[in-house]
Amino acid sequence: MTLKIYGIAASRAIRPLWAAEELGLPYEHLRWHYQGPETREPAYRAINPNGTVPAIDDDGLVLFESLAITLHLAQTRPEGGLWADDARGVAQIYQWTLWAATEAEPLARQWFHHTGFLPPEQRIPALAEEAIDKLQQRLRVLEEHLAARDWLLGERFTVADLNLAAVLQRLSVLARGELPRTHDWHRRCLARPAAQRAWALRNAV
Repeated sequence: MTLKIYGIAASRAIRPLWAAEELGLPYEHLRWHYQGPETREPAYRAINPNGTVPAIDDDGLVLFESLAITLHLAQTRPEGGLWADDARGVAQIYQWTLWAATEAEPLARQWFHHTGFLPPEQRIPALAEEAIDKLQQRLRVLEEHLAARDWLLGERFTVADLNLAAVLQRLSVLARGELPRTHDWHRRCLARPAAQRAWALRNAV
């Protein structure tokens, strides 16, 4: 079985790369840039018609959308320990993954676009401030949830933690005020050996 992961690590492809490292999966990493010519070619558009990264080919199963990919990898390799043991846990994985996608990422992305990603002349500081202010409300929800647990589902790291921690990869600059449990949780996530290996790919040639 061959897993192909398309997309440079300095993109949302970091999420399936991290998941593959956690699960100990052999994979081929095609380091295609999200603005590169490869993503506009018909061959890649057949894999991801959006022309974006990441995408995967998992032994013939083609998927795009990074969080869908991580859920798929975790669910189909339960022996890797990223998936839940029961229906309650599965529901929580979906809850926190969708929360990451709908509540956290749009605001984090808006802030990033208007502080670093867009050319300076296209940045609107007011939109960055609006996003960072709204994000604090979401982070307080996370802080409260972590009051009684080390990980999102309780006692062990799952794909829910991976997904949310990756979405909040810039937490140290996104968070304002006292959020000690959230910062501790995020540091634990990114200190994992698999996370370290995945993030090291950002510097790989």
